[in-house]
Amino acid sequence: MISKVNVQDKFLQIIDYWNPRIGGELNDSYVKMAKIKGEFIWHHHDHEDEMFFVWKGRLLIRLRDGEIAVNEGEFVIIPKGVEHQPIAEEEVHLLLIEPKTTLNTGNVVNERTVSIPQRI
Repeated sequence: MISKVNVQDKFLQIIDYWNPRIGGELNDSYVKMAKIKGEFIWHHHDHEDEMFFVWKGRLLIRLRDGEIAVNEGEFVIIPKGVEHQPIAEEEVHLLLIEPKTTLNTGNVVNERTVSIPQRI
């Protein structure tokens, strides 16, 4: 079945931070949606690239050799193996496109790890 997704309506259903939800599927990837605020952990993904698309707000991604500011309407792809730390000083709404096997915390497993994201 083919259906369209209203991104704004989906974000209204998300009430917590750092807990990605599945908004759709594309081949062997999920289109994940998340609200974030504050600092996340330093991590990397051994086997997956990760795309961050900022729907609302401003995301800062720290890298070991610098940082990248991603504004509304922009996206950045972090290649596999690159250690990074997402930071949102104010609430940010993100779309992430990544393989279904991708853990949000990459090579680190802790209380923020979401192994099976919920659908919204």
